[in-house]
Amino acid sequence: MDRRFFLQALGCGCLSLGMSSCTTVPITDRKQLQLIPEAKLNAQAAQIYEKVKKKEKLSDDTNQLNEIKEIGKKIEYSIGEYFERSNIKDPTIGFDWEYILIDNKKIKNAWCMPGGKIAVYTGILDITKNTNGLAAVMGHEIAHAVAKHSVERASRNVATNVVLQVTDILSGGKLSTVNRTTGIDTVGLLTQMGILNPFNRKQETEADYLGLIFSSLSGYDIRETSKIWERMKKSNKGKEPPEFMSTHPSSDNRIKKINEWVNDIVINYPPIKEA
Repeated sequence: MDRRFFLQALGCGCLSLGMSSCTTVPITDRKQLQLIPEAKLNAQAAQIYEKVKKKEKLSDDTNQLNEIKEIGKKIEYSIGEYFERSNIKDPTIGFDWEYILIDNKKIKNAWCMPGGKIAVYTGILDITKNTNGLAAVMGHEIAHAVAKHSVERASRNVATNVVLQVTDILSGGKLSTVNRTTGIDTVGLLTQMGILNPFNRKQETEADYLGLIFSSLSGYDIRETSKIWERMKKSNKGKEPPEFMSTHPSSDNRIKKINEWVNDIVINYPPIKEA
């Protein structure tokens, strides 16, 4: 096959695939690329979640776990109700919600896998301090799943790899030569810092915003959220990497954004009372 024809066909195919696979993040209306089937990613996440449950030490603090589940159920309900009342397709339909508390004081984190599989580490409880703080963290993590960020990230990685491979062919292998000459994945590093990291920070900011909304809809005081990041910043003792090298916004930028959003969200997204 003629190389020029091959590249033209590949480019057109990628373009048509991308155009047919664009979706919109609910509430923010940001356009996103989804090349990977969500159901496939959810199934893979469920398998990994089961492995995590077997590998990690789960906390026997039933009171704390019950609080996590209670917060989760409220957020589940408010999300479903909000989208139903707004006549918008609920992005959590098909989620198989589940919650675990991992006994690890060193890890100050929580996460939500695609499909609603949630884990909270006991270390983050020293940062959240109270129910409103825990709800803010869980709202943020759930927002990642609602906005299909994992699907979008996997899709963007696929698209980026295709573009790099095509560019390498068009340049006569110059990208590969750079990597061989430097002995490191220079192109990959520049792509990470120049494309992927800024994109990941955009997702984190979007999850901050949506998480505030979901927490507010669920009846929690979202003014606690900026205090969480103040405590996180203090806990990190100034060891955050420069923002351009990180997949997350700096604590200072998060606090600034959150404080800008809080009043409007409290007014526009009041608590949804359960029937």
